[in-house]
Amino acid sequence: MMKTIDLRGIQPTRASFERLVPRPVVDVQVAMHAAAELIEDVRARGAAALADQAERFDGGAPASIRVPASEIAAAVAALPADVRAALEEAIARVREATAAQVPPRAETVIRPGATIIQRWQPVERAGLYVPGGKAVYPSSVVMSAVPAQVAGVSSVALVSPPQREFGGAVHPAILGAAGLLGIDEVYAMGGAGAIGALAWGVEDIGLEPVQVITGPGNIYVAAAKRLVRGQTGIDAEAGTTEILVIADDSADPRLVAADLISQAEHDEAAASLLVTDSPAFAERVAAELEGLAGATRHSERVRTALGGQQSALVLVDDLPAAAAFSNAYGPEHLEIQTADDDAVLAHIQNAGAIFLGPNSPVSLGDYLAGSNHVLPTGGQARFSPGLGAYSFLRPQQVIRYEQDALREVADRIVALSGAEDLPAHGEAVTIRFTD
Repeated sequence: MMKTIDLRGIQPTRASFERLVPRPVVDVQVAMHAAAELIEDVRARGAAALADQAERFDGGAPASIRVPASEIAAAVAALPADVRAALEEAIARVREATAAQVPPRAETVIRPGATIIQRWQPVERAGLYVPGGKAVYPSSVVMSAVPAQVAGVSSVALVSPPQREFGGAVHPAILGAAGLLGIDEVYAMGGAGAIGALAWGVEDIGLEPVQVITGPGNIYVAAAKRLVRGQTGIDAEAGTTEILVIADDSADPRLVAADLISQAEHDEAAASLLVTDSPAFAERVAAELEGLAGATRHSERVRTALGGQQSALVLVDDLPAAAAFSNAYGPEHLEIQTADDDAVLAHIQNAGAIFLGPNSPVSLGDYLAGSNHVLPTGGQARFSPGLGAYSFLRPQQVIRYEQDALREVADRIVALSGAEDLPAHGEAVTIRFTD
């Protein structure tokens, strides 16, 4: 089912591995033109354009693009008791873990009368995109909204595509999660048009522009986020999900196979990789995949993802080489299941989230670990973090100097301003000491 890539005997440099890592063929650029047209249509025609796009791409035009508060309250009341309890537990755990991501205000006294204050200021307004498609994601409401709230964002707008089976309304599980979090500004809209609406606002439905847009989506959503960057901030251009498991022959092949399948379930383009120094263990995992893939509900989707060019069983010489391959790949989700997980972890630099040991599957992080599941994909973990409170915070420096403290550095400011041929810079200082 899964192809095998044998990298044994290859020098494990980042450059060599980066040429060999399997990736899905996803080119956001091909969707840019269509996304730009959809965004411009929304900017020109507002709600009418959003309704037309809902008819073309989603579940039909909603009765009201802005979801009435009564529908949100009804969705909360209709949540099954076990689902509500799970969402409330997830909210509590993510809130607890996210609180550690807000840096404290710090004041540095450079000299007497000369201070620099470091503060982290939240954006005033954020837009949260919650996708529809092959699955419904109330958990993504939690993962997007809690960091914004912990950061101190005072205004949050949530958008999600209208669903055909619910008459063009937002999925009730998403509305229920939003209601539990106290979010009362929800819009039934999706795709590139919804990203444009968040970025520039839509006056005829009372939607004000936001400063940051977060959340995953399809290739058109990713293209739209690239297009609106500059008008508004974004978290990342999310792609299809990925799991990379580093395992040796001490691991349980059935557990590893189950974890690979859990991410393949998302999408036919999802990437599942096992990296191991044991060919015999790779064979045992392959055998388990055959049985488990056929027994799960979305077996056809799983088999397509596991058989795609983006998924593979990768053989390396040793576990340091496995870590080097993982660093070159930069996985969204990294699992380590070895005889000494901490020793492998010491070699890891690039990953969205890291799951250690046989009892820390990615599914735990998807729902109830307390970590965030909105993570960088497509190798972006090599330079970008997952979603957190910091995604909604801006570091600011506040400078306060007394006159004597300014006098102490005045001559040096004049010297540097002269060296840069910007004499007015120096004059703005010396004027403060002139009668």
